[in-house]
Amino acid sequence: MSAPSLAPRPTGKRVYVHTGISVLVLLVAAVLAVRHRTVLDNGTDHLAVADRGWLLLAVAAACATWVCAALTQQGAVAATLPRARLLAAQFSASAANHLMPAGIGATTVNWRFLTRCGLAPTATATALALKATAGTVTRAALIGGLVVAGPGLIHLPHLPAATALLALLPGVLLLPPLRRRIGPVVRGAVAEIRAVHALPGRASALWGGSIGFAASHALTVYAVAHALELPLPAAKVALAYLVASGAAVLLPTPGGLGSLDAALTFALVGVGAPGSMAVSIVLGYRLLTTWLPLVPGLVVLAVLARRRVV
Repeated sequence: MSAPSLAPRPTGKRVYVHTGISVLVLLVAAVLAVRHRTVLDNGTDHLAVADRGWLLLAVAAACATWVCAALTQQGAVAATLPRARLLAAQFSASAANHLMPAGIGATTVNWRFLTRCGLAPTATATALALKATAGTVTRAALIGGLVVAGPGLIHLPHLPAATALLALLPGVLLLPPLRRRIGPVVRGAVAEIRAVHALPGRASALWGGSIGFAASHALTVYAVAHALELPLPAAKVALAYLVASGAAVLLPTPGGLGSLDAALTFALVGVGAPGSMAVSIVLGYRLLTTWLPLVPGLVVLAVLARRRVV
């Protein structure tokens, strides 16, 4: 199936609107670069003395996350999407995701991209929900598989029973209303997953991309740890990342900033990393997956907005 044609180029007032969006995104990129210059400098100093071979592997794994995201998004859509624009959209979506909480940035970019490719709003919403569902199911399955295959891989610090119960209380209280609200959504997502499996190529892309996305992030953490001369076992690092990324969802900060960092540091300590080294690993991981690609990603987003790709 050929790629859907994009909407015609805007004229008149719309040109100014899209130009304004592009300029605004570039200004945000410049402000973020200045505000987080210290983080970039400190992290770059740590990575400057890291092992070059492992560091190169970490960079390759970080880049693979965008390819896997594009593969997953294609797997959630029956129509064939333009590959180069799809990859560019995922790269820019990852940057936009660090500007707004709860994945709103990436969702907005992907929504606009899919609708510009000719998908109806309902089909676009379904595709985005299917992608998110596949990611959640994949992460849960990988965690379960690692726990069953290697019991005792992760040892979390002991928490008093009262503290654990207090942490679980909000979830227990919110479960009934959440169940009523998300029940129809979950059933609809399951129906769409079944429909995708009628297309073997799309199903393979959806699930393969979801697995690859999680594996690429875990590999980035693993390679950064080895680059900093802390040879943690791959299974422990993978479980630490999966558990941390799942826990970070409970506190929807922009791009998981703060929540994922704390959870991943906590999980790495649980698999045997010293506290100071865990912080350095998380910093290196964040540099490669967030801070260094942030400004280029926003520049790509500005270009895509200017060309009405998003």
